[in-house]
Amino acid sequence: MVTESSLKFRHIVENLSSNPGAEIVRYGRRKAGVLSLGQGEGDIATPDFIMRAAEEAMRQGKTFYGPVLGHEELRQEIATYYARLHHVDLPSHRVFVTGSGTTAMHLALTALLDEDEEAVAVTPIWKNLVGAVELAEARVREVPLRYQEGVWHLDMQQLFDSCTPQTRVILVTSPSNPAGWVMTREEMRTLLEFTRARGIWILSDEVYARTTYELVHAPSFLEVAEPDDLLFVVNSFSKNWAMTGWRLGWLVGPAAAEAAIRDIAIYDNMGPPSFTQFGGLAALRHGEDFIEQQRQLWRANRDLVHETFRASNRIEAEKPAATFYSFFKVEGEPDCLALARRLIDEVSLSMAPGCAFGKVGQGYMRMCFAVSRPKLEDALDRLQTALKR
Repeated sequence: MVTESSLKFRHIVENLSSNPGAEIVRYGRRKAGVLSLGQGEGDIATPDFIMRAAEEAMRQGKTFYGPVLGHEELRQEIATYYARLHHVDLPSHRVFVTGSGTTAMHLALTALLDEDEEAVAVTPIWKNLVGAVELAEARVREVPLRYQEGVWHLDMQQLFDSCTPQTRVILVTSPSNPAGWVMTREEMRTLLEFTRARGIWILSDEVYARTTYELVHAPSFLEVAEPDDLLFVVNSFSKNWAMTGWRLGWLVGPAAAEAAIRDIAIYDNMGPPSFTQFGGLAALRHGEDFIEQQRQLWRANRDLVHETFRASNRIEAEKPAATFYSFFKVEGEPDCLALARRLIDEVSLSMAPGCAFGKVGQGYMRMCFAVSRPKLEDALDRLQTALKR
């Protein structure tokens, strides 16, 4: 008979740091009628042209094991996407298709980190990246963005000073989930020069590269890096093409990393499903109009949230340059986890607590506004009702 004392897992699993964001999602699901803006997705289903492509692939029998790092046709199409959008000459053997952007992060960090090494993370940052470092039995050192005069910015010298002889990788998310901060190309060049001199890797999460408002896309490290730089770039089909449930992403790295990533992926899940990759092909080839439609919705919703928050005498928030999140503070509510629970209990509204994104996020809340206008207006009404109590 299995008892609590005999049910023992690896110490690293039993000692994983808490995930307040996941905790609040679970808490909200216990109650009927909760309006959730806590996860990073909208409420528009995947476009028909993507679903038809996957359906046709299934009907053609593409339901068997495929290449571990993805079908060559999709790897080449991702390379073509970078050439078209970023003017980067990227050979397909540097592109590794993965079963989600999260999987791409895990594969990269599994390849890089040994026990007791360090990852320096620019925060606020998505908790899954931190969790992947912990599972590798490595340590995370946080370098917080600074919020000054309504703008988030990175102190590059602080980032450099935080690196030690044990630092193996620097984690950067640009555009930032949840802050909306965007790293400039000049900052990317400066960071690359620093890491080259010290043999440190960069893992750049660029999943939100198309969720920009003044630019067609955010800068990518691939635009300023050399082919053999110690650089992994993570991306995903989830946000741009409303494919969160498809679990399809990719990783770009130096050509010399291909064998290592393939070998890890074999033991992870043998590669992404075959038929979903044909949906990804359709997204890359025919999805620009859909991305623009989404950007128009996100822009209008961003403006509504900003106007609503600016009219409040209790909410402090920046108008984000990118992403579909508002990362805001409420005066008199320093405990964001308690506020997140109260919003669910009192007005059936679920949002992510800022403490889920690192120490700098304490006291903040993250609202995803990539939803229909009526749903967003309802959420804002519920929030204002709660804050008046």
